[in-house]
Amino acid sequence: MRTARFALDPAFTVGEVNPRLFGSFVEHLGRCVYTGIFEPGHPSADEAGLRTDVLDLVRELGVTTIRYPGGNFVSGYNWEDSVGPAEDRPRRLDLAWRSTETNRFGLSEYIAFLKKIGPQAEPMMAINLGTRGVAEALELQEYANHPSGTARSDLRVAHGDKDPFGIKLWCLGNEMDGPWQTGHKTAEEYGRLAAETARAMRQIEPDLELVACGSSGQSMPTFAEWEATVLAETYDLVDHISLHAYYEETDGDRDSFLASAVDTESFIENVVATCDHIGARLKSKKKINLSFDEWNVWYQSRPNPHPVEDWQEAPRILEDVYSVTDAVVFGSLLIALLRHADRVTVACLAQLVNVIAPIMTEPGGAAWRQTTFFPFAQASQYGRGQVLDVRVDSPTYATKKYGEADLLHATAVRAEDGSVTVFAVNRGQTEPLPLEVALNRLGLTSVVEHSALADADPDATNTVDDQERITPHPVEGTALQDGTLSAVLEPLSWNVIRLV
Repeated sequence: MRTARFALDPAFTVGEVNPRLFGSFVEHLGRCVYTGIFEPGHPSADEAGLRTDVLDLVRELGVTTIRYPGGNFVSGYNWEDSVGPAEDRPRRLDLAWRSTETNRFGLSEYIAFLKKIGPQAEPMMAINLGTRGVAEALELQEYANHPSGTARSDLRVAHGDKDPFGIKLWCLGNEMDGPWQTGHKTAEEYGRLAAETARAMRQIEPDLELVACGSSGQSMPTFAEWEATVLAETYDLVDHISLHAYYEETDGDRDSFLASAVDTESFIENVVATCDHIGARLKSKKKINLSFDEWNVWYQSRPNPHPVEDWQEAPRILEDVYSVTDAVVFGSLLIALLRHADRVTVACLAQLVNVIAPIMTEPGGAAWRQTTFFPFAQASQYGRGQVLDVRVDSPTYATKKYGEADLLHATAVRAEDGSVTVFAVNRGQTEPLPLEVALNRLGLTSVVEHSALADADPDATNTVDDQERITPHPVEGTALQDGTLSAVLEPLSWNVIRLV
């Protein structure tokens, strides 16, 4: 196998990693909330009903911003249902997932959950612009953020939350381009509503950060035209536009699946181009950043192995079990986000617990890490700092969906203390990939660690009965000599190489 190569130099950087890049997503969907993060009566539950075993794993995962309460769910959501005494809250039909929502977990519980994760956990609140509009958004903002002295802020105080929630990051709806969305709108309709909502919210708090809905995927028939139309209405009123992307292996085409990040990078670059085109047309010096607030591996084409009836509470849906192969693709998607850290300033792994998630639980039972847990945790821990420009010279392979793709997918992040972490994926399924990295003017002298997530069985998973079947393992033989890093990447592997 020909050696893959790239060079690193502190003079050539992409940008600083925003901690929000390591965000996640909690939607009222399936068992993400109920028997996921919230299960009164569980042996680990605290006084508020939050599962402390899950809280421990969320902290270990290194999650920052958490988007809430949806997702498709938010387009039929009445925020008023989720506040006040839990026993008085109404039960509602959730049209998005054909479930019954009890509202036992609501806005106050969400904020309490974030506080128990720690100061790194920031709220990202989505507004219902499907069945509701400007007035309801302002009422929610007043309830959540105004100190006191008005009807809705005093109602929050009466409900037991004296201090305002201080939510600064808001999503103006969710996937409004999608015909599946309750209250689906055309780009013109949504753009006007988003602009009106943003303008009104800024009259209360000018310093809010607002996210406009972009396309639900690059394959949408209205892609790019949607972004252009929406931004023409909202450019001076919003800070971010959203991207959503999910990937799965289909028809046994693992080669294409392993190259999914080719599509992710194309998606990012095309949205950036559209944003900048509108900015130029408006003669604006402002740059719109990207909020990749839904991304993951999601097997949408697989049948649900669990029996589910309409209007159940917390049904077992979307509970994908992730393999080694899925974790390698997942790691590659993280690399794609880091490689565009100059413009992707928010990203949310969808979702956090049970629903296409890195953390799984059983009601009344255990909580454990899926294979995808480890790339995210490692990237969050070691991926803070300046992203260095990485341009690989790699052997390639053929894919049906994306043409020729590099076997090596990589990025590198330089921390404030000068240490460097290389994140690298070998997409090759059978052969190890030799790697050489020229370390120019970085002052690095040694390898701290090389870990890999790989296995002889690429379909191996972690389950409730075998919770640590797959974990990262140390790799021997990686060396730094005369300014060059030499390593061998195992077949089908996610790699973290730390240098000082």
